Amino acid sequence: MREVDSVIRRRLTSEVALVDQIARYITSAGGKRIRPLLVLLFANALGFEGRERYELAACVEFIHTATLLHDDVVDESGLRRGRQTSNAVFGNAASVLVGDFIYSRAFQMMVSINRMRVLQVLSDATNVIAEGEVLQLMNMRDPDLQVADYLKVIRYKTAKLFEASARLGAVLADSPPEIEEACADYGRSLGTAYQLIDDLLDYEGSTSELGKNVGDDLREGKPTLPLLIAMARGTQEERELIRNAIQHGEVERLSDVISIVRRTGALDATRDAAREESACAQRSLAVLKDSAHKDALLELCQRSLDRSA
Repeated sequence: MREVDSVIRRRLTSEVALVDQIARYITSAGGKRIRPLLVLLFANALGFEGRERYELAACVEFIHTATLLHDDVVDESGLRRGRQTSNAVFGNAASVLVGDFIYSRAFQMMVSINRMRVLQVLSDATNVIAEGEVLQLMNMRDPDLQVADYLKVIRYKTAKLFEASARLGAVLADSPPEIEEACADYGRSLGTAYQLIDDLLDYEGSTSELGKNVGDDLREGKPTLPLLIAMARGTQEERELIRNAIQHGEVERLSDVISIVRRTGALDATRDAAREESACAQRSLAVLKDSAHKDALLELCQRSLDRSA
């Protein structure tokens, strides 16, 4: 990961001062670096030790960072990773444009690997992610959203880059199609579990631990799984309260919504759904030989469930 951080620093340089400033601001906030970690762990587990894995690990982190810059503008977020978002500091226009810069830099890095399969995987992923963003926008403030449609957004918006990151490790190692698909399955399931826990923490976590404001999903009118389950299980009065909160972004009723979500067992049900996805991810690893890298991938499944941020 130190090698990846070195690539990130080197690749982010720009002669345009504001680009340089914002890019460094957003990446210096840190982050879990799970997506680049997946590239490295799968490449290593499958026996690939070339330096291309560092370049691609940094590349997927750039794609993720660009989506965060754009997301924060769309969601009007003010806090991420415990500090002000880029758009809050530098303005929306600058954040969107630097997000574009980071996206395009990621594509320059893809080309440098000189492998068509790499380009195919990452270009397909970025296209699906963009579709997921639009789907989520369409679903905003819709309390009648179906669980299947909610899960589709997760698969597109979050899990797709996890899937691509895991797949890239297999691509670098020239693995056969069945191994590549198993790696992709792991990433997809892990990414889904990760987002389910994210959605749960918006009603169970704390601002200091999350690094973002608790209740942001409700403020933005996002009908996430805890809310959908709570509405299905709650009383008529509770359903109406949550419906109104989603439709109008009533964060003032957050404490009431949290009480309903807890009383109905919606948080436990969401965590159970994440556990099922995590178990699917673990089963996908059966195609890998035993190694420290495989052990780390297994551990990552559990850590995705146990986290508080």
